[in-house]
Amino acid sequence: MIKLIDILKEEANKILVPRRSAEERQKNYLIATQKKIQQYIKNGGEGSLYLSNTPIKSLPDNLQVGGDLNLRNTQIRSLPDNLKVGGYLSLSDTPIKSLPDNLKVGGNLYLSNTPITSLPDNLQVGGSLNLRNIPITALPDNLKVGGGLGLKGTKITSLPDNLKVGGYLDLDSTPIKSLPDNLKVGGDLDLRNTPLAKKYTKEQIKQMVPGVKGEIYI
Repeated sequence: MIKLIDILKEEANKILVPRRSAEERQKNYLIATQKKIQQYIKNGGEGSLYLSNTPIKSLPDNLQVGGDLNLRNTQIRSLPDNLKVGGYLSLSDTPIKSLPDNLKVGGNLYLSNTPITSLPDNLQVGGSLNLRNIPITALPDNLKVGGGLGLKGTKITSLPDNLKVGGYLDLDSTPIKSLPDNLKVGGDLDLRNTPLAKKYTKEQIKQMVPGVKGEIYI
């Protein structure tokens, strides 16, 4: 009986494999993610690239994404120059601090809960631009947003001339003090909890910015 038990223990020890450490698992996960990106590039950048919740920290140069690029909740700190994304680009809940020049996003651009303080000149966003709850204080010249522009909870005090927003413009709970005469807003303008809402009536704001096509909320 004793010999049988010893034999069973010996065989069990041969089968058992030591568990990988958390660091090793994370390293292997990163390698697998990088292989996924390289395979995506080899396939011509078609379709979407979903990398949310992965350990990725950077992307290869000259990356072109035909569909969506989801980097939410990663440790990404920078993006390659001349990045083009056909669908949406999500960078929410990441430590990224700046965006590359000539960034073009065909769909929505999500930047909420990031430490971004400024945007590059000539940024083009085909869909909506979500900047809620980030420490940005100003917007760049020639900004083009095809959809809505969410600035709720930011420190924005003014907007650039010739700003065109295809959808809504949300300035709720910001210290906005003035609006450019040539502001164009295709949807609603939300000015609740702002200095402008306390200083002017809805009718006065309509006269100040006749380019607002939707409702004005104060």
